Amino acid sequence: MRDLRLDRRGFAKLALGSLAALAVPGCGSGLDYTDADRAALERQRREEAAASGRGPLGPLRFQGYRGLADLPYFELAPDGALRLAVEIPAPFDFHTHLGIAVLFAPAIDLQARTPRTVYLLDCDGSDPGCPFDLDVYQNANFSEAAHAALEAELRDQGLPWGSAAARTHTLANLLAELDAMGGARAAVLGMALGLPWNDRVTETWMQAIAESPARDRFVPFASVHPRDAGWRAKLRGFAARGARGVKLHPEMQRFAPDDPEAMEIYAECERLGLPVIFHAGRSGIEPEWMRPYALIRHYTPAIEAFPRVQFLLGHAGARDVADAVTAAQRYPNVWLEIACQGATQLAAILDTVGPERVVFGSDWPFYPLAATLAKVLLVTEGRPAARAAILQGNAERVFAAAAATRA
Repeated sequence: MRDLRLDRRGFAKLALGSLAALAVPGCGSGLDYTDADRAALERQRREEAAASGRGPLGPLRFQGYRGLADLPYFELAPDGALRLAVEIPAPFDFHTHLGIAVLFAPAIDLQARTPRTVYLLDCDGSDPGCPFDLDVYQNANFSEAAHAALEAELRDQGLPWGSAAARTHTLANLLAELDAMGGARAAVLGMALGLPWNDRVTETWMQAIAESPARDRFVPFASVHPRDAGWRAKLRGFAARGARGVKLHPEMQRFAPDDPEAMEIYAECERLGLPVIFHAGRSGIEPEWMRPYALIRHYTPAIEAFPRVQFLLGHAGARDVADAVTAAQRYPNVWLEIACQGATQLAAILDTVGPERVVFGSDWPFYPLAATLAKVLLVTEGRPAARAAILQGNAERVFAAAAATRA
């Protein structure tokens, strides 16, 4: 008789196969994705790699995240952690998350402090750390093995043993990093994944923030799924409990930003006075079937239809940054959140769009706050007004503009 016992890998494949059947409707996105789209992504990668270190700031290569202490802005604390060494406007990080535990995974103690944060792309996981280049899109720094480890951690977030890294993605660890980076505050972006059960990330994170002694340092963002029949009641409930905005991830949530169901969410956000932050653009490490959802041309119908809604394009459009910059130039309700962009690209964004349309974000715990903060400090050297706007002032402007639409 065949042995039906499953090892950990076998169980993972079975669970993820069942999840795909339940959570992903049909095969592929059903959206247009052309050879020209594929070629543009490959061209961006090649050109970025060739230009690394040739920009106005010269080579920006370090040994691990800890190596950023070689810059004049940071130093290593006695425990080896990176900390800010200069005075700057206290940053508002518009792009952070906490540890995810869904489906079969055990709950995470989001108030716990651990010896260190295990980043999902962890350049400090070895000694010395991995080579880290500030002049490329951030995920380009990592080997195939590192990306495989990331895939495994994301998978484990829904499996019975849970993700070891996610257990370090706590409010206490985020707070310690915010303190080390100048007393920063952070928007904590929830995620509604559209899973068949135990998909309560926003609820869990908002409750953890409410229970935190440092709750005033965290700004909760809700997430809803356009194909959830109860999304409207959930969103209104989240807003009543203090959510200050909405996070949507078309790739992970498997919807096009210009879907009619999504348009209804933007209309509700306008009534509630909530800004919308998208994951926008292709990162280049996601499966190809996800990529059509992130093409910037699918975001512009929403931006045009709701000119009073403040839309933040996460990662400044990622590797589709050129299209995101065009959108920001064309539409006054578009902001570019800059997590992961390289330093030379960030300088070009400031020259093209202007610092008043750019907001700071780190994508913690994929990466440390310092990885993006270092780039902001470099490209705003001698430009204090631009630095203050990006790190702090523009976030206040986003919330003020969104609140002005509240019905």
